[in-house]
Formats: sequence, structure tokens, C-alpha cells
Amino acid sequence: MNDHGEPFPAPVPHALPSQEAVAERPIVERSHAQTSGQRDRTYRRSLAVSDAVAMVTALVFSIAIVGGQTPRATALLALPLLTVMIKSIGLYDRDELLLRKTTLDEAPQLFHVATVIALVSSFLDNQIVFGDLANTTIFALWVSSFLSLLLFRYTARSIVTARVAVERCLVLGAEATAEDVEVKLGSTHAVSAHVVDRISFVPGQVEALIPRLERAISEGGIERVIVAPEQVDQSEILDVVRAIKAVGVNVTLVPRIFEVLGSSVVFDDLSGMQLLAMRRLRMSRSSLLLKRCLDLAVSGTGLLCISPVLFAFALAIKLDTRGSVFFRQTRVGRDGERFQILKFRTMVADAESQKDELRGDNETEGLFKIAGDPRVTRVGRLLRKTSLDELPQLINVFKGDMSLVGPRPLVVDEDSQVVGWHRRRLALTPGMTGQWQILGSAKIPLHEMVKIDYLYVTTWSFWTDLKILIRTIPYVLRGGGL
Repeated sequence: MNDHGEPFPAPVPHALPSQEAVAERPIVERSHAQTSGQRDRTYRRSLAVSDAVAMVTALVFSIAIVGGQTPRATALLALPLLTVMIKSIGLYDRDELLLRKTTLDEAPQLFHVATVIALVSSFLDNQIVFGDLANTTIFALWVSSFLSLLLFRYTARSIVTARVAVERCLVLGAEATAEDVEVKLGSTHAVSAHVVDRISFVPGQVEALIPRLERAISEGGIERVIVAPEQVDQSEILDVVRAIKAVGVNVTLVPRIFEVLGSSVVFDDLSGMQLLAMRRLRMSRSSLLLKRCLDLAVSGTGLLCISPVLFAFALAIKLDTRGSVFFRQTRVGRDGERFQILKFRTMVADAESQKDELRGDNETEGLFKIAGDPRVTRVGRLLRKTSLDELPQLINVFKGDMSLVGPRPLVVDEDSQVVGWHRRRLALTPGMTGQWQILGSAKIPLHEMVKIDYLYVTTWSFWTDLKILIRTIPYVLRGGGL
């Protein structure tokens, strides 16, 4: 907010200030704006309060409601124990480092915290209640503490994000990089930040750059600097980062190497020298078996439970328009093998023959996507909006042609555009959903999608699949489609 209580104007995409404009701009007063340190403290304190409320809720639910017992006053010692545990694993200091503050990424650590609480409670049950804790009570405490921590932390972050000012960022790098960062900030869920300024990072001019950068931070009320160097010496980057940290704002570095390696690397220490150990691209047999077991369990159970629904949709399609119930299309699967993907038919019977006539209305680079496609039927419009047309793909998953989570299955002509190292995306079985889907499959051009798929392959983990499945649910409920 400015001195008159008015919000700062939202940034215009792809309209960042030039270097000349940066040098000539007037000083911006932000006496009422939220500083970076204040924002970070607000997040930390809110999370601490939410954790305490979550612990009290879990204790009351498990002991009083499930166990039917009266807790002792000493049960409240769980609150400082919880705070110390969460602080020790860095979950209170995590938000100030991140632009994308998400609770789901903390689930593994919070699961460990809940497990420790349950184990300690089982050993010290006489200090928690009058009598002994039953196994069902301990199990209820374990589950309720984990779920409560997730729920209350998510709620606390949502409230704080809605109340604090949007984080003002400066990109130190090329104009194209700054524009890309601005677009990503605007399109990524759980991010409350925008780019308000940019300065070029010219090699060999660090001594002149640092004073100018400090002035831009002070005058523009900058709270985070995103450093995106291109062919700059490492010592110069270190000098700039030290100067930014000395001013007291947050720093985010864009390391180009991770565009190829992904985030699934292990840091190693060799007598003070930091090394990056890269995991192999292909999954181990045990990982493939684990992934396949999840696919079989979910697809098999799902097909049995929703078979009446599938029959009802099939009948509605048949009554609406002529043609088959299912739409079959050749897609490229794992290792380049082709298969027939199944969907409920949502278009008229001769939709493929009309594709060339509508190619001029295509809205996505490399893929064929049209909002309000005239070939879609009445029933098909409902099925697409709710993503229910994708349900027959559970048959593909059960057969092994597809997985629940994986790279997007491309049609043959789209796959022919994928060349070079991007073809490593085919090392995994294509999925019903994936990173491409929760980011908005209809809005991502092909070259971005194959890079996302490649990074998914290089960073796969069982927890990654679970997170994507969980995040797919709200995306579909919002009408994002698959």
C-alpha cells in the first residue's frame, strides 16, 4: 500500500522497466508497506500458533472423544515438544526462503513429527491421562495430529497470504528471463509475488552494479532479488549475493543446471567442497514395482466402485448422438510403444475429419486445443468440464498401457516434434495426470510440457506421485479438466 492507503498497481505482463528507466525513476516511498522481515515473522508466528492449535485439537479428539478419558495438565507439555521438533527440522524458517509456500511439501516431515508424538505418548501415557492409553487412542492421536498439522498450517498460510502485501521482486538478469519469471509468478499456485523491476547482470561490471542495485532495492521497496545470471563468473555472483544479503532482503538464485538435472540430486561434502550427486534416469525395479502396485490397486478398486457410473455415462452418450461410446486414439507410450487410449466420446462422430478446418483456431503451440470447440456434444461438454470423460483410462492403467501419474501421452504427430534429450520423457509410462495437468495442460506449449515431463522422469519418487494425485483433485474440482 502507498502513503494514501492505495494498493500498488499490478505489474503488466512483459512490460518490465528498461535499464534507462531504472536509472531515472523517482524514489518510491513505502512507509506503510510490509517489509520482508515483518512478513517472515508473521508467517513464523502464524505457523507456531497453528501448530499449537492443531496439537490441542488432536489431544482432545484422541483422548477425550475417541478414548473417553480425561487428560492430565502435563499433556500440555506436548506443545513445547512439538515446537522444538518442528523448529529443529526447519519448518518455521522454510517460508522465508521460498516464493511458493506450500503445506503439502511438508507432509513427510509432519508425518515424522506425528509419529514421534504417538511413540512418546505410548511410553508416557500415565503422564498424559489418568490411567493407560489404549492402542486405538494412540492410533487416533497419530492420525489426528498429522492431519491437524496439515490442515491448520494450510489455513494459517492462506490467511497470512491474503493479509500481507504482495512480495515485490527485482530480477537481476536478462530481460527475457525477467519476463519468464514474471509469467511463472503469476501462473503458479500458492505464490504471492510479482516482478516490479529488472537490472542487467553484465560480466565484469560488478563494482558499478552493486551500488546501483542497493539504490534500486531501497527506492523500489524491493523485498526479494531473483538472481538469474547468464555466463557470469562465480566470484561475481558471490559478491552480488553477499551485497544483497547485507541489505537485508531475500535472495533467490536461478541455477541453470537444474533445468537439466531436476531437483532430485544429493549434496555431498568432500572436505569442504560441495558436490552434486545425480541419480540415474531410469527407475529401479523395486521403484517400478511400487508404482505398478499403486496403479493396480487404485485402478482395480476404482473400476469396481464406479462401474454403475460408467454405465450411466455410456447410456447418456448413446442417447445424445450417434456413434460409439468410447473414443479411441493412438498415443505414444513408454519407450515409444503405441497404444489405444480410451475416453468417453465427447465430440461428434466425425470430429477428426473436421480437425483440419479448425486448425486456424488452435490456441496452444504444438498441441491442438480450442476453447469452446464446436465439435463437442451436449453430454461431452459436461463430461469435459468435470473431467469424467477420462475415467475409461482406468482400463488403460489396469492393462499397463498407462499409469496414474506420468508424462502426458502424446498423439503421434505431437510426439514427432519431440527430439533430442527431451525424448527421455518416454522412460516412464504415460499417466492419466501429471505435473503438466495440475499446471494447466491447455495453457502449456509443447516445448514446456516435454521439459516438465523430462524433469518428472529425472526426479521421480513415490511421494511425488502422491502429491500430484492429491493436487489433481482440487484442480479438477475447479473445472480445470485433465
